[in-house]
Amino acid sequence: MKKAKPLILVTNDDGISAPGMRALIDVMSDIGEVVVVAPDKPQSAMGHAITINNTLYLNKISSDGDKITEYSCSGTPVDCVKIAVNEILSRKPDLCVSGVNHGSNSSINVIYSGTMSAAVEAGIEGIPAIGFSLLDFEWNADFETIKTFIRKITLEVLENKLPKDVVLNVNFPKLKKEEIKGIKICRQAKALWVEKFDKRQTPQGKDYYWLAGEFVNQDKGEDTDEWALEHGYISVVPVQFDLTAHHATQQLNTWNWNE
Repeated sequence: MKKAKPLILVTNDDGISAPGMRALIDVMSDIGEVVVVAPDKPQSAMGHAITINNTLYLNKISSDGDKITEYSCSGTPVDCVKIAVNEILSRKPDLCVSGVNHGSNSSINVIYSGTMSAAVEAGIEGIPAIGFSLLDFEWNADFETIKTFIRKITLEVLENKLPKDVVLNVNFPKLKKEEIKGIKICRQAKALWVEKFDKRQTPQGKDYYWLAGEFVNQDKGEDTDEWALEHGYISVVPVQFDLTAHHATQQLNTWNWNE
């Protein structure tokens, strides 16, 4: 008996027309049945935002028989996952992949990332999920060089199954295929953005601001995603959505909370 192909949900935060998403769809269509639900416009850095005070709209934009069906959604990346699971898909997908993001989602960027928040939302729904990002912000970045690695990582996840309540944050260095040294399982580097605001004025004299800043890596460890990417490796960080600081509970329990 022929084994059924996996059902794969594809989403992103750069919008449904983004080249990174088109590359991801191309790889996934060779692996399984693909349903795409993605924002109808760029939704970068939306984090885990959801739409609660506005209506959501879905537009079915294409269907390739049993192989690929695509919808654009007026909401955030997390909205896309929620509406896909609850309104579009007839069953829970075997995998959700998000991306390929135009730009890094390593280290602290995972907190702000719409790409990774979509993957995390899928994980909350009990769906194995992977967020893919390429360290190239250019709209016409070369995604062909990473397709082989995307396929390899996806097949490993489908075959071996992810640990419970874990999703993967995968980042690719901006290198030629032959320059990539391999795949490293990493921890998230301790880094942060040092922000500054560029203050300007409208012709009417009203102040407005542009957010700017510098990314500062404070972590010198050689087991981090930042180290791996800097040294030519693909970084794979297992991410959990239980935000409990378990290491702090023992200390907090020594405080006089009830006296």
